[in-house]
Amino acid sequence: MQRSIAAILSTALMAAAAFGAAAAEKPAEITVAYFPEWPTANQVAQAGRWYDKELGVKVTWRKFDSGVEMADAMVAGTVDISYSMGIIPFMGAVSRGASLRAVGIAVSYAENDNCVIHRKAAIDKSNAHELEGKKVAVPLGTVTHYKLLRTLDFLAVDTSKLQLVDMVSAKGAEALERGEVTMACGWGGALMRMMGKNQVLMSAREQTKIGIRTFDVIAVTNALAEKHPDLVTAFLRVSDRAADYLDDEPDQARPVIAKAAGLSLKQSNILLSRFQFYTRDAQLTGSWMRGGVQAFTKEVADFLVRQGAMPKALDDYGPMFDASFYEKVQ
Repeated sequence: MQRSIAAILSTALMAAAAFGAAAAEKPAEITVAYFPEWPTANQVAQAGRWYDKELGVKVTWRKFDSGVEMADAMVAGTVDISYSMGIIPFMGAVSRGASLRAVGIAVSYAENDNCVIHRKAAIDKSNAHELEGKKVAVPLGTVTHYKLLRTLDFLAVDTSKLQLVDMVSAKGAEALERGEVTMACGWGGALMRMMGKNQVLMSAREQTKIGIRTFDVIAVTNALAEKHPDLVTAFLRVSDRAADYLDDEPDQARPVIAKAAGLSLKQSNILLSRFQFYTRDAQLTGSWMRGGVQAFTKEVADFLVRQGAMPKALDDYGPMFDASFYEKVQ
């Protein structure tokens, strides 16, 4: 009997110790990547520290100039979540074997990403072939890069004859203004500066008609998803709450978002008006996390391989998208 009691007590103590160790495994801090000059609904929650309160951990936000940099940081283990990583950097990273998955769509933004011709170039879509031999600033490996290649392919421009200069959006805007490049491609606040007196090569509406979709994902490391799935679900729940707040209380939300994005209220509101944010029900549809993005990503990957912009595509991108976390959002 004494041995039995001792055994029971020992088992109970071991179980308690195991439970305590599991609880202690919750990280004290997670790091989330985001873009400057890119006003998104979730920045209400970022500024108000809603994420910290809901997740029960400190959430540190780090600025990055491109989705490629975000992906590299996630692979290096210095970022846990990327909010608004472009589908192209995400696809490129997982094609190279990165242990990442997309758990939702951050934003859709056809109007907030484009290529702009210098006003003195006298080039438009009717004579786009004159871009051949010219310098074009574009952040390589991004959604913007993909849109450029798809647009020029449609306009029958030989992309092998372009002088592509790898520049993040802000640097591309500066180079265009100085006349160092004939065309620059970018997004957000930098795109607004590019526009000025200049014109886009092809409108976002026209690009959409030829099948170009423009959206970013919410990417997480597999390590975070597997060890702390509750934190991923909580992150999505807070993001949805922020999107609802922007819809319900725009006058209160917009100034907060503008400040977090580092833009004037006017600039931020213009960009916000061109964004679409999707909450749980829209995310869990065939257009997005239940088939649409998987098929589109495969199509994009195969196109980039044909263009010589990527060495190899995966046979199936389905496993790289995980709707299970949004399914648990209540």
